[in-house]
Amino acid sequence: MRRGLNMDKIAKALGAARQGKVAATGGYFGAMQLLADIEARFRVPSGGGRATDPNWTERRLVPLAPRTLARLEELAAKIREQSQVAIEPMQLAALLLEQTTAQVSDAQAEKLLRPRTARR
Repeated sequence: MRRGLNMDKIAKALGAARQGKVAATGGYFGAMQLLADIEARFRVPSGGGRATDPNWTERRLVPLAPRTLARLEELAAKIREQSQVAIEPMQLAALLLEQTTAQVSDAQAEKLLRPRTARR
């Protein structure tokens, strides 16, 4: 089992102070962060079956456009090919949804809403 880095110890040795968490959002580093999240969070259930995040206890149907599902399928296939991590398109969607909701502020969320038309 691979041991993680002790960032507090590293910062202290360098005479630095940790200021917060930096999240990669796109490109190569974003993809590597996503892969690290998958590897760290997904576990095979004790009774067998597909690996999943044990904290996912809610099940909901999420409507998707066909092109969105196709893109998720492409991304999941690339992850499976390049890293030998078994992930399904909707598992990838759940991870991306969690990451995005953690990064979006209330003000940004309000901008997503379409202005209501005045009723006559």
